[in-house]
Amino acid sequence: MQNKIGVMQGRLLPKYHGRYQAHPVGYWQDEFKIASQLELDCIEFILDYNDLEINPLFKDGGIQEINKIIESTGVEVFSICTDFLMEMPLHSNNIKNAKFSQKALINLLKNASKLRVSDLVIPCVDQSSLKNQKDADKFITSLMPVVDCAEKYRINLSLETDLDPQAFFDLLMRFDSDRVTVNYDIGNSASLGYDLIEELNAYGSRITDIHIKDRILGSGPVELGKGSADFNSFFNKLKEFDYEGPFIMQAFRDDEGIKIFNKQLDWIKPYFNV
Repeated sequence: MQNKIGVMQGRLLPKYHGRYQAHPVGYWQDEFKIASQLELDCIEFILDYNDLEINPLFKDGGIQEINKIIESTGVEVFSICTDFLMEMPLHSNNIKNAKFSQKALINLLKNASKLRVSDLVIPCVDQSSLKNQKDADKFITSLMPVVDCAEKYRINLSLETDLDPQAFFDLLMRFDSDRVTVNYDIGNSASLGYDLIEELNAYGSRITDIHIKDRILGSGPVELGKGSADFNSFFNKLKEFDYEGPFIMQAFRDDEGIKIFNKQLDWIKPYFNV
């Protein structure tokens, strides 16, 4: 089966305000045309903390504008990365912030249902990491109303965590819903030193969104093929699963984006026909 190949929003454009990953306010539309020229299938939209309320996913007329650009370019939006949760986690000790994020996710699901979105990626890494059982318990409690909404709109909540394979599997088992799935980031797992075979054995069938990047063990992102990620083993193992989701290029970027993206896309393309 030919999987969908996409890009994390902003990777084909100059950095927005010097930030490594952000929704590029004011010129996000330009990326759809570039993606179409590169024959990419989709862009994973970003909803980040900064400028949250003027993101087209939330502002008046925004969904119509996205749909119009999708129609004109053929580049879809199948997934949304909810990066705002890095600053306002669902398991925050600040109850007001946690409630805000819960409500924002429910509103996002309603708006996303008007696109062809299949996945909301829910980051539980870095500032939003689930550091202990108390965090996990609060996260589950806060996410449950969102899960009910995801069931209604048939959109996956694709969790991205830094948990080890068994702990991540245990977390998934606490949700009685097939809509709670996995975002697998091969670079992040390599940086954490996890065994990808053990990971995929634990929850490979639950993966619905894949981020393609490379990182050095215990360190940051590098160009694809120059880090610790074992792409050969990963794609060989992935063949065991009926993976139908997108491959999202979240690879290393520089200030401009496009040249280094093309280099890495050429490097990874042979793997994609899984």
